[in-house]
Amino acid sequence: MRIAKSIFVRPGSNATYGAVAIALSFFVFAYSSRFGQPSILLYYALWFPLVMMDYRNVLGSYNRQLWLFTFGVFTCLSIFWSVVPSVTARAAIQYMTHIFCALIAMRTLDIRTLTRGAIAGTAIVLIYSILFGYYAYDPIDGSYSFVGAFDSKNQLGFYASLGIYFAFAAVFVLGERRIWMLGAGFAGLLSAYCLHASASATSVLTTGLVAALCISLRVILYLSPKQRKRLFVTAAVSGVILAVAGVYLGAVDLVLGAFGKDSTLTGRTYLWQQGIAAAQQNPFFGVGYQAYWVQGFSEPERLWDEFFIASRAGFHFHNTYIETTVETGLIGVFLLASILLTAFIGHISRFLSDIRNDESYILLGVATLLLIRSFVEIDILNPYHVGSFLFYFTAGKLSMRARMPANTPSRTDEQIPFAPPVNWEPRTGQ
Repeated sequence: MRIAKSIFVRPGSNATYGAVAIALSFFVFAYSSRFGQPSILLYYALWFPLVMMDYRNVLGSYNRQLWLFTFGVFTCLSIFWSVVPSVTARAAIQYMTHIFCALIAMRTLDIRTLTRGAIAGTAIVLIYSILFGYYAYDPIDGSYSFVGAFDSKNQLGFYASLGIYFAFAAVFVLGERRIWMLGAGFAGLLSAYCLHASASATSVLTTGLVAALCISLRVILYLSPKQRKRLFVTAAVSGVILAVAGVYLGAVDLVLGAFGKDSTLTGRTYLWQQGIAAAQQNPFFGVGYQAYWVQGFSEPERLWDEFFIASRAGFHFHNTYIETTVETGLIGVFLLASILLTAFIGHISRFLSDIRNDESYILLGVATLLLIRSFVEIDILNPYHVGSFLFYFTAGKLSMRARMPANTPSRTDEQIPFAPPVNWEPRTGQ
């Protein structure tokens, strides 16, 4: 019996396989440190074989995707000046293969399959954390918080944020009903509980901001593309003015105080100062990808000791741009930030210009979440991380031509507001 390749590689036709692959990938990203190499091999086994099934469609035209590999290639080049070449070589190869897997997923999955897989994946990750997780004491702020099966409450909070976001997107953007509506509701409630239990101010604030953005975008769907652009520009300018005014009027301290934080962000401002000082020693090329936090080096050992990191691992500067500058210099941070801003601006442009584009609607929310978190976390910088996977998936979709969804309504009374009938043609005269 022959099995059709379409159930594995054709977007829309591979919904079952795609959702399972995304869910398992999320689980691997969350707990690969617990399950080790077998879990990483499972992740590769989910995506690499698709190339052998239909390499033309799975790989696509890489001439349109070269910009997505610029930072990954630079991490590989940093081997030549790395202070620990063996560590950089291993990490750079892992990062490049991780990008490759994310782009395979991008080419073979549509937005509905990604959303369903993300809902299932976050639910499995959070259930595992509830069953096998624990509460941890934070010596910096003297509080206890639920970290699940992770080593950090912020990682648990990130998965909870993703669960809430994709549950919202499934019901209110894609219009899921029946079993997937129930699944989205369950995942959303589970994520809300874990978000509250984690007490992660970063995740709570970013989730709230992205939720507000998505609701606002849903409102402007009823406007024409030209009206959307005008409203968006007005709202963006007003938002910047309010944000600047809030900083000067002390709104930041009020918000942080509501979460029991102070203006030092629980020591992060000091950590940022140390990161900036480290970056100034090798400003253009850095010390090599992932070659700073290495046991035996005096500076990371000092910071581990000051922040009570007994494991002497899994720590960072809590800022994507500072961390990237330390490891790959100003050149590296420019390349990474360019991809992130291109993803963010590109999906804004598609959303505002198209009559309806559910793909860019959802991926814009993902890009916004990653952009906001980039100032306090390093979600897009490491291999085998859900943030970097979604980052390259989101950016990669811009390299593909936007296509109308297969279920576009054909009746004129089912059209989206301001959308002309499908068979409409302009009149050229009598």
